[in-house]
Amino acid sequence: MKTIAEINERIRKGEAVVVTAEEMIDIVREKGIEKAAKEVDVVTTGTMGAMCSSGAFLNFGHSDPPMKLAKKVLLNDVEAYGSIAAVDVYIGVAARSRKDESYGGGHVIEDLVNKKEIYVTAEGDKTDCYPKTSIETKITIDDLNQAILCNPRNGYQNYNVAVNSSDKTLYTYMGTLLPDFGNATFSSAGQLSPLINDPFLETIGIGTRIFLGGGTGYVIGEGTQHNTEVERINDVPISPAATLMVKGDLKQMNSKFLKGGYVYKYGTTLYVGIGVPIPVLDERIAKFCSISDAQIFANVIDYSVQRRGKPTVRKISYAELRSGKITINNEEVPVSSLSSYKKAGEITSELKNLILRKEFFLTQAVEKLPKSKFKPMKEITKEIKVKNVMKPAIVVDLDSEISHISKIMIEKNVNHIFILDKGKMVGIVTSWDITKAYGLKTENLTDIMTRNVVVASPDENIEDAAKRLDEYNISALPVIVEKRVVGIITAENISVLVRNRKI
Repeated sequence: MKTIAEINERIRKGEAVVVTAEEMIDIVREKGIEKAAKEVDVVTTGTMGAMCSSGAFLNFGHSDPPMKLAKKVLLNDVEAYGSIAAVDVYIGVAARSRKDESYGGGHVIEDLVNKKEIYVTAEGDKTDCYPKTSIETKITIDDLNQAILCNPRNGYQNYNVAVNSSDKTLYTYMGTLLPDFGNATFSSAGQLSPLINDPFLETIGIGTRIFLGGGTGYVIGEGTQHNTEVERINDVPISPAATLMVKGDLKQMNSKFLKGGYVYKYGTTLYVGIGVPIPVLDERIAKFCSISDAQIFANVIDYSVQRRGKPTVRKISYAELRSGKITINNEEVPVSSLSSYKKAGEITSELKNLILRKEFFLTQAVEKLPKSKFKPMKEITKEIKVKNVMKPAIVVDLDSEISHISKIMIEKNVNHIFILDKGKMVGIVTSWDITKAYGLKTENLTDIMTRNVVVASPDENIEDAAKRLDEYNISALPVIVEKRVVGIITAENISVLVRNRKI
């Protein structure tokens, strides 16, 4: 067992053994876990991919006379959110320019890092303490009091592989997906990725110092959509799982590891470089840090299904993904990555060198990241009642002849007729029953009608009526009020609703 304090002391003395996640795989393969755990002090990890849940807080200082930037704030024609305080704004990377859809908040952030001028226009409400109502100016990052990169959700612990089984091209956050399984895309650094090398978040927590966008950053909490209750293989989640909320000083960063991006026909984003040093405190952590792409798996998901629950086509290892092709339905499918393995490798090396130069020390997390289960959005939908869908029912008296009922079915183009006795329903006859009557050569209605009829009420939910049709394997329900037929609901009515996505 080691402690972070002991490892930091070894860093100060220049005695620490620091290796990248890629190097750790070879060390464990050559020397074994026990010896590697004793020799290695820190494993550096890294990832650089599109992280749409990112943005920056900017403080402009006060104009003269003062102004509250609350109504509308545009930075290079990209809208920022100003209703925080008088001169604080937040720009999200998914916000797009009004004139150029391929330029967005991520590009504004990159331009700030590169010390380019940003054109600012803003409007505000006039108050006694903020009399100015509009401003037009140009600023650079050096003109800002604070420029804080603050990303609600970064560093996903694994992610899905995306494919498209439909006959049309799809434009998604996973890139362009060609029809008929024409390609596959993924987005993870696999064996280099921080949260894969610490799958149970034993060393990464609130307060962990990280490499962020070329500067120093910190984990400030679990990221949005953080999910720890997921299926695992070799201890690693095989689907989107844990996430990190991170922050850092934008003025320290550089565009080598922070780049604005545009996903074709989907939207703008920011490619964020994140590196996390993992202290090798014991053999368990040494084992996690030696995991290879062959041991890491992800779900291949069909994105053509436009529902929250998309089907899994298969499970696949990152070793196969990085080969450039995978197999689906006995066919080879080309694969491309939305994250940069090369950049992730550069981050692990950069962080390793910072530690060896005694410019970066490890921190003890002040609190572990919580265990959490991701919940979908709660939706309040308008309940559809049977009475909103039912159609008029056709009825005849109990003493009606079968030939008469057959004629009505043909004229009205219906398959169900309800039988009444003194105004109250006593049975049902279907077109199948009429066929049976001709086979039996009978005109007696009681020989063919069904007496025990499954019914619906006008005020029940249509979903309940649909379940009853399925349960009894029937095609229609009379809608009854006090034994009197007020309408009919058929399987065909419900199928139309399902196709129109109304239930």
